Amino acid sequence: MKLENLKPAYGATHKVKRLGRGEASGKGGTSTKGNKGGQSRTGYKIKMAHEGGQMPIQRRLPKRGFKNNNRIEYKVFNLGQVDQLIEKHEITEFTAENLYINNLIGQFDRVKILGNGELKSKITFKVDAVSKKAKEAIESAGGSIEILK
Repeated sequence: MKLENLKPAYGATHKVKRLGRGEASGKGGTSTKGNKGGQSRTGYKIKMAHEGGQMPIQRRLPKRGFKNNNRIEYKVFNLGQVDQLIEKHEITEFTAENLYINNLIGQFDRVKILGNGELKSKITFKVDAVSKKAKEAIESAGGSIEILK
């Protein structure tokens, strides 16, 4: 085997299609692009959702729903859940930091207490929102509430 005898593997190379180099090349004139129209011109690009003149799907389907950008999302805890969490995680103060440390909420989640269930233990709450029923139940159990802003 000599260096001058080396050749690329079969199928590794292809003839380059030379377009627009005269009629004798067999690819002259319109350069295999057909006659006239946008697709034969330079810089042609089809729009992303174009369906060939058919009404595009984003226009065929109706608009649905509404998203309120000003909505405030809360992680909700009922009083019954609070009692269980206090026992399970030995929480002395019900705050977002304590809940985050115990992997119950995300770092930037807001916390709201609802009044479903009974609260047996006396505990301090530092949360973002509380319902009226929950507030009454907490105060009757001897606990205190601080609403954060």
